[in-house]
Amino acid sequence: VRLELINRFRSPKERREVLQGLRDGSVDVVIGTHSLLTKEIAFRNLGLVVIDEEQKFGVRQKEALKKLRTHVDVLSLSATPIPRTLSMALMDIRQLSIINDPPPGRLPIRTFVRPYSNEVVREAILRELARGGQVFYVYNRVESIGHVAERLRRLVPNARIGVGHGQMTEDELEPVMIGFIRGEIDILLSTTIIENGIDIPNANTLIVENADRLGMAQLYQLRGRVGRSDRQAYAYLLYHPSKALTEGSLARLEALQEFSSLGSGYSLAFRDLQIRGAGDLLGAKQHGSMAAVGYELYTQLINEAVHALKNAADGQPASASEPTDPLASLAPLPALDVAVPALIPESYIEDQAQRLYYYQQMMSCRSVEQLASVAAEIEDRYGHPPTEVRNAFTIMNCRFVAEELGMEKIEAKGGRVAMSFRNRSSIPPMVFSILTRRHRAAYTTREAFIWPYEGDPLKAVQQMLAAFQRALQDYQEARASIER
Repeated sequence: VRLELINRFRSPKERREVLQGLRDGSVDVVIGTHSLLTKEIAFRNLGLVVIDEEQKFGVRQKEALKKLRTHVDVLSLSATPIPRTLSMALMDIRQLSIINDPPPGRLPIRTFVRPYSNEVVREAILRELARGGQVFYVYNRVESIGHVAERLRRLVPNARIGVGHGQMTEDELEPVMIGFIRGEIDILLSTTIIENGIDIPNANTLIVENADRLGMAQLYQLRGRVGRSDRQAYAYLLYHPSKALTEGSLARLEALQEFSSLGSGYSLAFRDLQIRGAGDLLGAKQHGSMAAVGYELYTQLINEAVHALKNAADGQPASASEPTDPLASLAPLPALDVAVPALIPESYIEDQAQRLYYYQQMMSCRSVEQLASVAAEIEDRYGHPPTEVRNAFTIMNCRFVAEELGMEKIEAKGGRVAMSFRNRSSIPPMVFSILTRRHRAAYTTREAFIWPYEGDPLKAVQQMLAAFQRALQDYQEARASIER
């Protein structure tokens, strides 16, 4: 087997020889970067494309690889699949295989999300250096990385610090990297160029400054640079305290702190899918919410379409009893924004394929009865569920109740539950009067009905829905008695 490499470090002569080998078939395997997508490269008989670190490729680049030959098998590898790819796997458009087993002897990386302070940085560095280890310090702005180096020299004056970034030449960068590998440098201050291909078992502390500016996949890959031996590793994801974090940034950082166990890339990718949305199935966007219909409805519609296509491929006609318009039987569930952990943790269902299966079952439910059936099945197989799982089912159940009451969105934050309606004029004003009379703290605005609360936000949502149901029922009974 003849294996060749194409990258920017190959000489023009070497590159020409590899290209000729691809054209005449004498090269069996070629490894390269995006340069493999240039028009000058032609394959005699391309049969397999392996895309490593798939999250770094855009849709157009991946499609260009597949267009190199009409019929080509594609194997995409990623520790954290992008939302669009994971969504396609969930919908059975792509096959999914998960490798769960970490290398023997590895320990989970302890992850901390903290506001930046010199004390936190100094203590983390000194603790690692005291046990004879090394430190990765990531700062992703080349123009000011020199100032950060000076700050680190003041914080830990006895540490040997090296600086590396992508704008350095090969001759400048190579001595720094070799020095760090050999243990001649204690702290490697770099941009995100270290997120792939670096394996230094003695480096077991990672500090990321301005972590809120990086994506979840980037942070996960960076965290993977440490903990590559049998020693306990630490990752500090720091953000500046004076900066207000966006909801998405905070959700990403909290997810990384929550999912710190080995092999948690799939769980993080699923959370990323929930945060950013699945993007366009046939377009170039690899993330983004399907705001028009909601994720559950979108998934349900795609599942039905895939099922119909598979039946057609097998020569099976569609059932006459099936609705011709899926929108006739489905409607988007009301959104419920509540800050509680709601997931199936690895400690409860260890097998990722089974967790994926139950996520799919939950998303496909269209009634309280179906949801209760899934909950009963999980408890029967795995025992009493933990709080996170109960929260997930409670949230889904609340959304079904909210749908029956004509609500569009429920938001619980800042000590109040706000519920808005698809068509507020369809709710009799007397219902709101009954609610505010029974619950003095509640009030109405032009946009929503407000229910103040203290304590558990999810319990407050349940109480609010129950109170609304009772008020509506009392109004209907009173009106019926008057009409009689």
